Amino acid sequence: MASYLGIDAGTQSLKAIVIGEDAVLAESAVHFGRDLPRYGAPNGFLPGDDPAVRHADPRMWTEALELALQRLADAGANLADVRGISGSGQQHGSVYLDRDGGLSRATSPIWMDRSTSAECREIAGRFGARVQAETGSPPIERFTGPQIRKFFKDDPEAYARTARIHLVSSYLCSQLIDADAPVDTGDGAGMNLLNLRTLKWDPELVEFTAPGLLEKLPRLVPGDTIAGGLAPRFARYGLKPGTPVAVWSGDNPNSLVGTGAAEPGMAVISLGTSDTFFAAMPAFRTDPEGCGHVFGNPAGGFMSLICFTNGSLAREKVKEACGVDWAFFDREALRQTPFGNGGRLMLPYFEPESTPLVLKPGVRCNFAEATPAERIRALLESQVLSMRRHSAWQGQAFTRIRVTGGASQSEGMRQLLADIFQARIETIQVANSAALGAAMRAANAVEGTPFAALSARFCRPTAVVVPDSSKREQADAMLAAFTAFEAEAPRTRG
Repeated sequence: MASYLGIDAGTQSLKAIVIGEDAVLAESAVHFGRDLPRYGAPNGFLPGDDPAVRHADPRMWTEALELALQRLADAGANLADVRGISGSGQQHGSVYLDRDGGLSRATSPIWMDRSTSAECREIAGRFGARVQAETGSPPIERFTGPQIRKFFKDDPEAYARTARIHLVSSYLCSQLIDADAPVDTGDGAGMNLLNLRTLKWDPELVEFTAPGLLEKLPRLVPGDTIAGGLAPRFARYGLKPGTPVAVWSGDNPNSLVGTGAAEPGMAVISLGTSDTFFAAMPAFRTDPEGCGHVFGNPAGGFMSLICFTNGSLAREKVKEACGVDWAFFDREALRQTPFGNGGRLMLPYFEPESTPLVLKPGVRCNFAEATPAERIRALLESQVLSMRRHSAWQGQAFTRIRVTGGASQSEGMRQLLADIFQARIETIQVANSAALGAAMRAANAVEGTPFAALSARFCRPTAVVVPDSSKREQADAMLAAFTAFEAEAPRTRG
């Protein structure tokens, strides 16, 4: 039976999934901290004193890729039947290679790195509003273009030795085909270098970012392009050499496909290390506040994306501070407290925040005293209110929202989302939406299977939470209060 392999290299782990005609056949995972401790990245990045600096060793991703394939083989997965492969990489991360394919930069800045405020100011000063109007985002600290500019400025000799700058996605795709893989327009849009109106590298932005950069960037291709054939060395896992490998994309475009939301009308909330809100867009438009971003949609057209850095990171911090277990956090805390929580709100910026942009960490509350249950509800309601507030620019009234990621398993969180958004909240069977989306993209690229047909097979909702319509007016009032509270908080750019 024909099958397809999808791989997702995320922040804290790498996951692989094999799908068949209409079912998941096998899965494996590698946790960077637990399974590869020698790289010193317990949470997927190298610890350091500066919270704005977040790097990882790219060799860790390569080793995790091979270990995930080995675990599939050890579990008895029939990888000889795999007809196509694709993958997902955490967006914005970059890998720097010399002419011999070795690392010209020892570590890779990942999406959490926000050490490029000066470079963003320089790019904004040179190009102004054109950056957002044509790349879909204003200059963003964690985006690849500003990261490259900082590298060029800080270490011009190493930059000169660099022959190729890959994204995490194109780097790992290159490993599979043992050749220089291209970048797809979905992932490439998270760089501040791709002109979304032409779907080409913007020559002026590229040259300003760093001299000679255009020659160092991979070529750009649509998301259904076959990057090459699988390298012979992967035969040791049971895979067939020459198996078509579709160009990889970013984790967000892959999750859009993997949740069955590649067509406009449905939003997706991913509750992971960071929380993200994304949706297919009926037309190209940008966020006037500059928090939301526009990427390419693997199914065609564009998608929106809003990233909230303090997602599960903040939930874990508050759980630990309250001294409770996950059973209390996920269920009892919300049962013990009323909707609205007496107006208690929290800005949980344990890490620098993306939406709204706050580069200096700091937690802010509008209350002095609270029980553990009240503090937990304040966090969760504030996180959902922030999502609703910062997703409104898209101009779509979402009545259906699909949730994925670890915290999507929480019944209480799903009900909060339903009541605050006043929308139907759906979960799907496969929580690993980025890896599933990569496998679906492989089937689409290799066999031409339409995404709608793939979504019908793999993305059917397994649970639905409906909103309490009696809470609509209260939810609107809570949103107004949160908007005012957030506006009062200082904005620090570094």
